[in-house]
Amino acid sequence: MFKAQEYQSRRKQLSTEISSGLLLLMGNNDSPMNYFDNAYHFRQDSTFLYYFGINEAKLVALIDIDENKTVLFGDEMTIDEIVWMGRQQTLAEKAFLSGIEDVRSSADLYDYIFKALKNNRPIHYLPPYRADNKIKLAELLSVNIQAVSVGVSVPFIKAVVKQRSVKSETELLELDRASEISADMHLLAMKMVKQGMTEGQIAAAVQQVAVAAGGNLAYPVILTKNGQFLHNHYHGNILMAGDLVLNDSGAETAMGYAGDLTRTFPVSKKFTTKQREIYDVVLNAYNTAVGALKPGVRYIDVHYTSCLALAEGLKSLGFMKGDMNEAVARGAHALFFQCGTGHMMGLDVHDMEDLGEQYVGYTDELKKNTTEFGLKSLRLGKALETGYVFTIEPGLYFIPELTKIWQAEKKFTEFINYDKVVAYNDFGGIRVEDDYVITGNSYRKLGKHLAINAEEVEQIREESV
Repeated sequence: MFKAQEYQSRRKQLSTEISSGLLLLMGNNDSPMNYFDNAYHFRQDSTFLYYFGINEAKLVALIDIDENKTVLFGDEMTIDEIVWMGRQQTLAEKAFLSGIEDVRSSADLYDYIFKALKNNRPIHYLPPYRADNKIKLAELLSVNIQAVSVGVSVPFIKAVVKQRSVKSETELLELDRASEISADMHLLAMKMVKQGMTEGQIAAAVQQVAVAAGGNLAYPVILTKNGQFLHNHYHGNILMAGDLVLNDSGAETAMGYAGDLTRTFPVSKKFTTKQREIYDVVLNAYNTAVGALKPGVRYIDVHYTSCLALAEGLKSLGFMKGDMNEAVARGAHALFFQCGTGHMMGLDVHDMEDLGEQYVGYTDELKKNTTEFGLKSLRLGKALETGYVFTIEPGLYFIPELTKIWQAEKKFTEFINYDKVVAYNDFGGIRVEDDYVITGNSYRKLGKHLAINAEEVEQIREESV
């Protein structure tokens, strides 16, 4: 945890953004894997972590703006729980570390909310993404479960997004550490890959690095020879000479901050000519996007700049034709790049996505495009500000199923050379990704250097066992 004063300061700032009422923050509970006592690895709600720092289940916190107090609700361990788990911190001890003096039982929460409702006091809460918390909110508020989603507080959402979007120096230290551990994960993968290994052997080694560093994975490892599929979690394929390995994996620190890196490298010691050509197009798009970063620039414009670089590179290789500015404006490049160039990052790998992309990545003036293929997957579009942390992750993906549909529809034939594309149906996909923060008048890459130029990657592969 950070020092108690940091959590107190965050809560104080939050309270100034909402005029009156109660701010209700739901912690997470254990989530059973297949029966109650066999649970998934516990992960606290990120907004709860941000304002309280307590990484324990079965807690709810309440900030009473009108009475200027914060209350932590929970229950002490039973003797049965102590027998199985050992003595844990008391509720008061947990609260002390977060700078909270008022602790009460879970049952008292119902009384507190009941009295607030009786007095017509506003109760602000965030969108619940877990079923158990949605049910609990319905019980607390005495509404049916369908009404819970309707009643979320937009002012509360906007206040949290405003605050969590700008990372403090202490947060940046954690994010640097997450990126550094993530780089170690990727370097190990590059060094250990050999023909005949399974994807799972590499994925297991990558996860071991994250856990050994004291944290866990920030998200399930994507390690695949089928890099054309954006979120491929299958790890059963055997790696063969000539294959490309796409490794998208990141560490989460013990305090919950995420790293998110991607590298693509050959199973053989070197890229083939075809692989190197596509890799260099992706790398150029990455460098172009990074070069466009500065405070005040809209991320959607960084995205378009990167997409144009991808399209121009594809045109130079014969995959596309015509005016690339028009092609990108109309979305023809999305045959090869179906997602966004990046997303916000912090306590979540897709930071605050549970609060709604329109609030996190966009503004009232800049609405998210939710219909156009490719652009609808861009999670971040708004102007970048000092303290924003986000990813840069262009890629090129040759998806035969998508190509077949577009070709049959004669879609964008004025921009796409389908005969050339079909010849690459078995190519796969390439992505590179790093994490960045906007500084006072520029930007900085988080963590340490990880080989990204093709020559650097090939040198590591040459030196591998």
